[in-house]
Amino acid sequence: MQAENHKTVLPTLIRTMDRLSDCVSVWKTAGDRISVVPTMGALHEGHLSLVRAARENCDRVIVTIFVNPAQFGPSEDLEKYPRTLESDLGLLAALEVDLVFAPDQSTVYPDDFGTWIDPPPLARRLEGELRPGHFRGVTTVVLKLLNASRADEAWFGQKDFQQVAVVRQMVRDLNLPCEIQVGPVIRDSDGLALSSRNRHLSPGERIQALALSQTLRTAAELIQDGERDAHVVMTMMNQSLIDGGVSQIDYAVAANPATLETLQRITFPVVLLVAAKVGATRLIDNCLVE
Repeated sequence: MQAENHKTVLPTLIRTMDRLSDCVSVWKTAGDRISVVPTMGALHEGHLSLVRAARENCDRVIVTIFVNPAQFGPSEDLEKYPRTLESDLGLLAALEVDLVFAPDQSTVYPDDFGTWIDPPPLARRLEGELRPGHFRGVTTVVLKLLNASRADEAWFGQKDFQQVAVVRQMVRDLNLPCEIQVGPVIRDSDGLALSSRNRHLSPGERIQALALSQTLRTAAELIQDGERDAHVVMTMMNQSLIDGGVSQIDYAVAANPATLETLQRITFPVVLLVAAKVGATRLIDNCLVE
């Protein structure tokens, strides 16, 4: 007896704002609740975990795939950033995604585009200080995607802790009718936080990159054991990274999760954040201690 041939059905792929609007209008008329998962593609289990959570919460799920040039600085890895649309669609096929919105740059930023979001003050710290204009690009594209999808909720990953905080405040400040949902950091079996940029790491660099998660774990244990001097914690974090072979450190801090101000004395909750280059690849990670 011949085996049945099962063909994978890829999600509907939409490239234009008009087609997205048409689909969303039909769903809204039917009273469907819509969730959007904004991504830059090169999907991994971290993204897929957000899609699964969105699927459980809502009637319709939109995944957006757009490598946003506005959030990259002149010397950053825009051209190197992985673009894997075909394999991304394959990964999403099994997750009952209703559609994938993958616009090109001219769709999001036409030639006459000139309106940008001025992000809130907490965007000026950490990533914002090191990457001028980054959060202007993030908040502008997220606002456009939330408006275009008319989403009832949007899913982001905790690994981009500051991005979540900035987007959440933008949504609150502008009274957007969208709930921001946050999925946990998803890690590989060895503790490395999943990232689309991990594929750029050589085998040796990947071992070095483990210093980020190990440093966070050690710092969290130090705090849980009673250390309340934030300077002691942050000194240990920097030294732990260096001992692990990571010398290009952008920051390793203990901060207030709401404002991202660096603490002098540990209070709860506290977020531990690290950003560093391993080889030519910049990685970030964090741990919330409550």
